Amino acid sequence: MSGKPWGGRFSQKTEKIVEEFTSSIGTDKRLYSQDIEGSIAHCRMLLKASIITKKEASLMINGLTKIRKDIESGRFKYNDSLEDIHMHIEARLAEDIGKVALKLHTARSRNDQVALDVRMYLRDEVRCIIKGIAALRKVIVDLAGKHTGTIMPGYTHLQKAQPVLFAHHLMAYYEMFSRDAERMRDCFGRINVMPLGSAALAGTTYPVDRAFTAELLGFPMVSANSMDSVSSRDFIIEFIASASICMVHFSRISEELVIWSSNEFGFIELTDAFATGSSIMPQKKNPDIPEIVRGKSGRVFGDLISMLTIMKSLPLAYNRDMQEDKRAMFDAADTLKACIEIYIKMLPEIIIKKDAMLRASSGGFLNATDFADYLVTKGMTFRDAHSCAGKAVAFALGEKKELHELSIAEMKSFSPLFSEDVFNLLTPVSMINRRKSFGGTATKNVLSAIRKANKDIDKEMKSGKQGVKVQRHKGESRTSDIGHRISKRKKP
Repeated sequence: MSGKPWGGRFSQKTEKIVEEFTSSIGTDKRLYSQDIEGSIAHCRMLLKASIITKKEASLMINGLTKIRKDIESGRFKYNDSLEDIHMHIEARLAEDIGKVALKLHTARSRNDQVALDVRMYLRDEVRCIIKGIAALRKVIVDLAGKHTGTIMPGYTHLQKAQPVLFAHHLMAYYEMFSRDAERMRDCFGRINVMPLGSAALAGTTYPVDRAFTAELLGFPMVSANSMDSVSSRDFIIEFIASASICMVHFSRISEELVIWSSNEFGFIELTDAFATGSSIMPQKKNPDIPEIVRGKSGRVFGDLISMLTIMKSLPLAYNRDMQEDKRAMFDAADTLKACIEIYIKMLPEIIIKKDAMLRASSGGFLNATDFADYLVTKGMTFRDAHSCAGKAVAFALGEKKELHELSIAEMKSFSPLFSEDVFNLLTPVSMINRRKSFGGTATKNVLSAIRKANKDIDKEMKSGKQGVKVQRHKGESRTSDIGHRISKRKKP
């Protein structure tokens, strides 16, 4: 095939620099599999609608299958003059099977074709990410299960606050990543909508069967408005926003691992397999993996800003600006998956220094609140008890003691309500296990949370879906499981 597919009304040859500038093949060639799968489904729909013959469909499908093999084997050649993956495949198909290949583009546009490819790509990536997050959550729960007796200081404002179980701290991240999975599942439903058949923007005059194409491609529903179908990328924005929130959580845990591995804290040690050294300082063991993950959060945030900026002022329908959407989408998906994978491998290898954590929990007046709570149990108002405890802390600082190191006589100088039973309440173990409110750090609570988490993850893993669901509206085609064929097909 010579010339451009759109070249009929043009009299001048496209400048080489224009071809290079407008070419997206370096980016969107990743969509070859989705483009071929979508083209095969479109071909079968054209046959069903009697728009092409059985012989023509067979030639196209066999040709497309061969192109896929050539791409995967590295024999396929790319050329900037063909702009994108869609034109590359169409041109190659014409070379292989002749002019009949040109019928494949009947009743579709590159606008709805690329929208289809992107949705197919992204739903596969989201499935993969949800599975990865489930595996990461399992790693976190397993690590927490090994440390239900490990005590560490909890912090607010990066100042020691109250003792908590290390398992409780870990389970906070389990909750964060669980919400990330929920966001991805919600996002999946809005991704998993079939746009093909919308054509350039107004639909097509051909008797297409969009529900049949959707069934072939595993979409539970088709898009309702042709203009929206080709010009909206909010599903990509939503995905990158969800990925950005997930990267916030990665950045937070990365920051803590960096801090905890420092000499000043000494709570953990990264194994040699997940640390690096210095080119000049032989003694250094640097937490590069958490640092890099922390830094990569900025990349994904940038991808989100990029997508929002690309889309913010575009009139309906399709605009060429949207060619830039794939870089941000690919980068966000690749970066998030890489961070999930490295953490799944790194977390189980971290060396937890229990003694250092416990020592840190025994100083710094972490029992000041319990000191005040004791007085409340004796009838004092909390505000008065708070003031009394504050004065006791000031006195203890002057004496270079902790609250539990004060004598009963010294305590009574602040309130006659103190007696010997106060000392039993000021130990880290007692302080932890007295916090029995739902969601608190008491050992019983944490064990219960771990059991529930294991049960939830096992259920997700056994289902094989990691809980992927989609909401549907009245009148839309339905399927029992996302990604399966439409069981009761209705035309849109």
